Amino acid sequence: MQIFLSGYPTIRATLRRSRQAKRLSLRISSLDGRITITGPHFVPESKFQEFLDSKAEWILANRKQIECFTVHDSTTVPVLGKLRVIKTANIRKISLEDDQILVPQRSSSIGFQVKGLLKSLARNQLARASDHYAQRIGHTYKGLRLRDTRSRWGSCSSDGYLMYSWRLVMAPTSVLDYVAAHEVAHLVEMNHSKSFWSVVGDIYGDYKESRDWLRTQGNQLHRYDFNS
Repeated sequence: MQIFLSGYPTIRATLRRSRQAKRLSLRISSLDGRITITGPHFVPESKFQEFLDSKAEWILANRKQIECFTVHDSTTVPVLGKLRVIKTANIRKISLEDDQILVPQRSSSIGFQVKGLLKSLARNQLARASDHYAQRIGHTYKGLRLRDTRSRWGSCSSDGYLMYSWRLVMAPTSVLDYVAAHEVAHLVEMNHSKSFWSVVGDIYGDYKESRDWLRTQGNQLHRYDFNS
């Protein structure tokens, strides 16, 4: 459940009830600026709202340190590492051009449409990369799933399913490919041993630059809010 900071309709907080919670607490994610209020089950929603509003000054000050972007007309969004500006146009279907993302003029949910486009592109790109690296090691995977995870960019299950964050499609192609190579390598090495990294190096090449990009720039991909 979500509530909004009074006077600021674009600033919302997620309510989380917990049996372990003794009092209300508020957290702002340093990753993407998301606000979460945790409290006991017996506390009414009105008290959550009062608590949120009482923290308004602190919230505004801290969110300034985390630059977030609500996706709408004229927002610039990276796609495969290249910045594209969102523009409304007299078209029927959203489309990706060289330096633009064109959205139908009468669309009431620009963020959701752009998100759908990016997820579709992410699936195609990650399937391409995963197929390529799986062929390199002579293994197959059972399926590919997309999530909007914040703690990891990808994973490989013990039964051969690959999971990726769809936000990887905003990163440079070389970075997306690195994550695919990393997860595919787990099909033969379910660990992070020297043998595992040797497999990654064999199928991808020098991965240091792409790995460092994720560590230093990856958090930026979480700062785009498509829920509009």
